[in-house]
Amino acid sequence: MDHHNISLITTLATGFGLALVFGFIAEKIKLPALIGYLFAGILIGPTTPGFVADINIASQLSEIGVMLLMFGVGLHFSIADLMSVRRIALPGAVVQMSLATVLGMALAIWGWGWNLGAGLVFGISLSCASTVVLLKALEARKAIDSMNGRIAVGWLVVEDLVTVLVLVLLPPLGQLLGTNAAAGAHATFTGNIWAEIGKTLLSVGAFIALMLLVGRRVLPWILLQVARTGTRELFTLAVIAAAITIAWCASELFSVSFALGAFFAGMVMRESAFSHRAAEESLPLRDAFSVLFFVSVGMLFNPMVLVEKPLQVLAVVAIIILGKGIAAAALTLILRYPLNTALTVAAGLAQIGEFSFILGGLGVSLGILPQEGMNLILAGALISIALNPFVFRAIAPATAWVLSHSALARKHERRDDVLSALPETTANKYLSGQVVVVGFGRVGKRLTASLDAQGIAYVVVEENRERVEELRKAGKAAVFGNAVQPDVLVQAHVATAAMLVVATPDLVDISQMVDAARRINPGIEIVLRTHSQDEMDFLRRENMGEVFFGEEELAKNILGHILKRFDTSVMPAH
Repeated sequence: MDHHNISLITTLATGFGLALVFGFIAEKIKLPALIGYLFAGILIGPTTPGFVADINIASQLSEIGVMLLMFGVGLHFSIADLMSVRRIALPGAVVQMSLATVLGMALAIWGWGWNLGAGLVFGISLSCASTVVLLKALEARKAIDSMNGRIAVGWLVVEDLVTVLVLVLLPPLGQLLGTNAAAGAHATFTGNIWAEIGKTLLSVGAFIALMLLVGRRVLPWILLQVARTGTRELFTLAVIAAAITIAWCASELFSVSFALGAFFAGMVMRESAFSHRAAEESLPLRDAFSVLFFVSVGMLFNPMVLVEKPLQVLAVVAIIILGKGIAAAALTLILRYPLNTALTVAAGLAQIGEFSFILGGLGVSLGILPQEGMNLILAGALISIALNPFVFRAIAPATAWVLSHSALARKHERRDDVLSALPETTANKYLSGQVVVVGFGRVGKRLTASLDAQGIAYVVVEENRERVEELRKAGKAAVFGNAVQPDVLVQAHVATAAMLVVATPDLVDISQMVDAARRINPGIEIVLRTHSQDEMDFLRRENMGEVFFGEEELAKNILGHILKRFDTSVMPAH
């Protein structure tokens, strides 16, 4: 068989094979597997000796990867989650992206002599972090459901939406921001440009309206009908077909990017009762094509940029890690969140990934961004992603060091905030013999509702300011702060409490909270929740308190219901 007639198979075989090998090596040396995928792409790319895969086929496969990746983001996108952290995620993401874009533009225009358009695309590419890398980092630390995790994810969702808008607007702005923009910007800035932008925005608006008004009803209905057949492969096919077909139709009919089309396909499918199953069934294919996306990106990278332009690469990495990290941390502190939250958000955003590649690639294809810019973006991504695990590991020691050496930081942690202490008018039943509930998420809400029904007094400790404000407005006793800090527990009157119930899933925080609570009140009864067998075994082994494991308690409740239904004393023996 002619080798050229099987270029698709050859590209898939070499791409998947090398990605597996180098992804495995990366994980073994404690680096993200994504680094291995990028390196595999470099090896089979045109800039390195040896075998060269078909870059056109790899590019098309990577488009499928983008569609499925954004479809997955849409499946996990929740308006409710975003709204719960809107006061920090919305202004934080917009300001941080603006600052990072300005830094990138200044470096490109004044440092390297690029034109305005190239500097703008380059700056925006450095401003948006990778969803894949952030979620992986939070998942490794079991912190996705924590307050810090929700803030970081909400922040990134806003970044994703802003970047999607930029992807939509960039093509009609191409002739204004192109390579000749510096010479004739005023000449190209005509009414036709504005008409094209208006047409694009109308098309995007029409597509979004169609998806929200029609798609959110039709897609879940279709998924329900397919699920009723009981055929697993048909269900998986329906999910993948919806993602790719809607993305393609969005591009062909509405001039919308594949990324935006797939994102909204996932978002409306989230309305279905089968959304979790859809995410689970599509995950293997999403993972596989996401690997090909990173492999294809690696094929575009010229490693000689590390040798020829080391100072430029160093400057790019400094903007990504230090510039973005410091800006995110400062904004979080200004918005009166704890130092640990600020450093977690900063670490999560101190890298760039898939959206940067998409935006940079689009800039190159439109003639706005020089290939040198794409190489620098890829180099910055490779280095920042490789360093990101170490940045996350530095959070705890950095927090301890700053608090021990900075009086200002200690003052911030003890901030004079009306929400950080109970009002003087708080009734005595909340100050002695009460239950202190840490965390007001799904478990915390159900627990406090049951306590209300039983007339048991409680005080909620929560890191989300908006939730504390809502609780206060509803007449509930609530304190804003991180319960790991003894000062916060003191404000919740743990010293005179009967019980501490930790409803947050963060294992590290649980250990620290228990230690702090027992130092303040040695006789306090402690109740913990966990969502894994390993965590439950660890907590019980360390004598942390009474531990409840979700699946275990569910099984007990189901068994109790069964035993009520059947009188086991008269059932025949087997």
